Amino acid sequence: MIRKLIKIFDPILKWFFQRYYSKPRKYRYQNIEVIVYPEVFPPHFTISTKLLLDYINSIDLKGKKVLELGCGSGIISLLAASKGALVTASDINKTALEALEKASIKNALPVQIINSNLFDKLHEKLFDYIIINPPYYPKAPKNDKQHAWFCGENFEYFEKLFEQLPCYTEYSEVLMILSEDCDLGKISTIAQQYALKFKKVFEKKVMTETNYIFKVYN
Repeated sequence: MIRKLIKIFDPILKWFFQRYYSKPRKYRYQNIEVIVYPEVFPPHFTISTKLLLDYINSIDLKGKKVLELGCGSGIISLLAASKGALVTASDINKTALEALEKASIKNALPVQIINSNLFDKLHEKLFDYIIINPPYYPKAPKNDKQHAWFCGENFEYFEKLFEQLPCYTEYSEVLMILSEDCDLGKISTIAQQYALKFKKVFEKKVMTETNYIFKVYN
């Protein structure tokens, strides 16, 4: 959504967003608050984080083992922890993880935090839920922040994700949010190469963009 708006109203809107995100900003869901640093994916004006939060808030997570893969600000991980889940949050972005560690303490919500590129450093395979808000624009990321937006020129992020994911889908319910703004056909084709399927479990249109939450399974 944010990139679509920038395309329409550039350069004024682009200048506004760059200015707004040039310093840390608070983000709150219910009574949970995080600080989002400029190097971290911003949930404020994007739709996907809010939709995932609302969807996950409807699930009974008490005693469940939850992994947020690519946690960014970590607000989803903290919500899951507030619902009684045993949460692991991973990300490639160390700035994001340092901020999440502080937010975990401030909100008194315990979260296991791991610096990992997808599943590379995750040794636990028994999760009840795996939650993914992936990058999906086909461009090579140049820094940690861009990893939250860009999946590589040839969708390398999804190639690696779907290669690793079958080891987890036998035990986990994998939930991934995608937008009509991305190449759903290309992403689905890559998933099929690894015998993975998508089942739509949620759909919502906000303004002009429809977002979908899929269950990924084999």
